Amino acid sequence: MPELIETPIHPAAGPWDLPEFVSEDQLPSRQGDRVIQYREALREAMAEEMRRDKRVYLIGEEVAQYNGAYKISQGMLEEFGPKRIIDSPISESGFAGMSIAAAMYGLRPIVEFMSWSFSLVAADPILNNAAKMLYMSGGQWGCPIVFRGNDGAGGQLGSTHSWCVEGLFANVPGMKMVIPSCPYDAKGLLKTAIRDPDPVFFLESERMLGDRAHVPAEEYYIPFGQAAKLREGDACTLVSFGRPVNFCLEAARRLAEDGIECDVLDMRTIRPLDIESIAASVQRTGRVVVVDQSWPFGSVASEVMAQVCEHCFDWLDAPPARVNTADVPTPYAKGLEQAYLPNPDRIVAAVENIVQG
Repeated sequence: MPELIETPIHPAAGPWDLPEFVSEDQLPSRQGDRVIQYREALREAMAEEMRRDKRVYLIGEEVAQYNGAYKISQGMLEEFGPKRIIDSPISESGFAGMSIAAAMYGLRPIVEFMSWSFSLVAADPILNNAAKMLYMSGGQWGCPIVFRGNDGAGGQLGSTHSWCVEGLFANVPGMKMVIPSCPYDAKGLLKTAIRDPDPVFFLESERMLGDRAHVPAEEYYIPFGQAAKLREGDACTLVSFGRPVNFCLEAARRLAEDGIECDVLDMRTIRPLDIESIAASVQRTGRVVVVDQSWPFGSVASEVMAQVCEHCFDWLDAPPARVNTADVPTPYAKGLEQAYLPNPDRIVAAVENIVQG
């Protein structure tokens, strides 16, 4: 076990100990015998970093005694104790604001929102303080904090519990935003987030917590701002992040049966956004469809399309297209909710429209 890092005396003290990143082809393989759930990958990431660094703690509703509302923090109270796995009152503004102050003073909090929908009541401290503190203090006060929890429609939770906050929160400079699509990325990106000197918004999906995939036992970190190419083709570029990446892969498989081969890019992070990888793919395919599980107006998809036009307009053979959720509040009815969300059928139709249109 590495030597534990103690809490610095002064809030501006480091160390800002980002890991030594390796290239993608040097990371442990995604293929292997060790298969775990998405929630287990998150738990491993937090536990490994807490063992390494005494400054890291987890706070949120039901994270301790109940082992987490979604059992992500199961067993962590027993290992780390109540001073580092902390059950909070139902007061997002209170425990988020307190943790921002703790981060300014040198701790490394992980703040769990049971749903990112509930983060809206803490919008002032997380957007007006955490994201701006380094700038407003002239570099004297950083805010190394991770806000994480479930984002988007969780399955018939109604409109007020189904927010996709990325389009809203990503507009704010001074923070980073991570949206992993699989257990492998969830672990590697969360470990990076915990060690990052800036506030990181880490958006998960309740619908993915039981997903199982290979996650190597070896320690690894995935750097921010580097997209993953999951499939290669020359007819169209599919760009997405989070849960819809899996819909893109299914759509690409179906399109391939008709001879339409697509690049599939998983952005992993949207702050920073790897526009270079998107542009390189579009310059080769000539077409792009962006798939985003938030509303279309002012969405991440809108920004990606704008940057595509800025960076590689001359290479486009068709107008950029996007597949978002419908521009309505999230329905409660199961069938309506499924129709409202991006899905493989809508992605296939969008690609066929720009390839064959």
